[in-house]
Amino acid sequence: MKIGELAKRSGMAASAIRFDESKGLLQSASGQANGYRDYPPETAAALAIIRDAQQSGFSLDEIRQILPAGVSSWRHDELLATLRRKVADIESLQARLAQNKSHIQSLIQLIESKPGDMDCADNAARVMAVMGIGGDK
Repeated sequence: MKIGELAKRSGMAASAIRFDESKGLLQSASGQANGYRDYPPETAAALAIIRDAQQSGFSLDEIRQILPAGVSSWRHDELLATLRRKVADIESLQARLAQNKSHIQSLIQLIESKPGDMDCADNAARVMAVMGIGGDK
């Protein structure tokens, strides 16, 4: 199929398809005498896998490593290991984000607990002292 038809089927721009091909994510399309590229039907499925992998946080290098040359050549163990590593990476990121969120929420609570008669500068010094970073006052 020509790149225009592939773009329609996949919902991707022709330029994105060419980019994926140039980065080695897709098998190079066979060239014809007229200069047009001819893509096999399974290319649309490969593009869907690439798009889903990118949305899941996989880098182009990671995608290139796990994407098979054809449906019959999936590297089962390598694919599972890579997917499990990505899940572990996501869990680690979630833990760091939860810790960051908790820290920010504590900071908000600390700032909002300013005594009513305290000015902003004194409250800033109080917050910094509680946080252990010192202040001018």
